[in-house]
Amino acid sequence: MRFIRTIIATLLLTGICFAAEKVNVKVVNRRTSETGYNYTVPGHSTSTSNANVNCYGSTSVSCSGTSRTSGYTTAPRDVSYSVTGATFSLLLPDGRVAVVNCVSKFAERMAGPAGNHRSCRVPLVNDIQVEFKGSKAKLFWPVSVDGKKLESETYKILSVLDK
Repeated sequence: MRFIRTIIATLLLTGICFAAEKVNVKVVNRRTSETGYNYTVPGHSTSTSNANVNCYGSTSVSCSGTSRTSGYTTAPRDVSYSVTGATFSLLLPDGRVAVVNCVSKFAERMAGPAGNHRSCRVPLVNDIQVEFKGSKAKLFWPVSVDGKKLESETYKILSVLDK
């Protein structure tokens, strides 16, 4: 079942970005634990407002205006994943949600039985960039005051959900 989800996620993501292109996304939910847990994709909403002001007059100005707000809300999903490590729901620019997960990494250079693993790096900010490639998502986020130094970690794509 996970293999099919990975294939579907890969096919869907090819429609939103080109190879090696960074996409701006928003983290809408996150959870991290070194023990197993069930991750359920939460709901989210977004809105956009547009204003129009008409002014007329020669020596005195008279203005009237209108505003229109549109948006959508996505209910929580009945999709649940049994995972460990760090799991994120990423709001893509087209309104879909990519669910990504990263488990502890194996590092040969560390000594000792417990020293061969390190926790996944996780962004502490909500606005990040992601580079999608196959079934992987490489997350990038700023870690310096000027925003020039970036940290990154590669996550596995679990699924991409419609808006």
